[in-house]
Amino acid sequence: MSLFVYGIKNCNTMKKTFDFLESQGVKYDFIDYKKQKPTPELLQSFIEKAGLESVINKKGMTYRKMDESQRKALEKANTAIPVLADNSSMIKRPIILYPDGSITLGFDSEEISQKL
Repeated sequence: MSLFVYGIKNCNTMKKTFDFLESQGVKYDFIDYKKQKPTPELLQSFIEKAGLESVINKKGMTYRKMDESQRKALEKANTAIPVLADNSSMIKRPIILYPDGSITLGFDSEEISQKL
């Protein structure tokens, strides 16, 4: 297994991640949520590894525009997964999947370096 980076290409945090990985000479496969919708199985694996709260991007405009009933759906994995799959901009970025099966969420150069 190689390094997989999940996210949205036109995101500033993603650009920092790409620049950092390239400066370290790290080869990776990028999966753009806008071109390849995340599967329920992939989202479930992220939630199992990091927790539902960590996977949801609550700082973004998509989350902020949601009404209370939509936000309530994000409280449990079984109802959150379909919402996240249909609104991929609500997924924390980047999520990096390492060869050992572990993940990191968000851009933290020190944490990423430790995993490489």
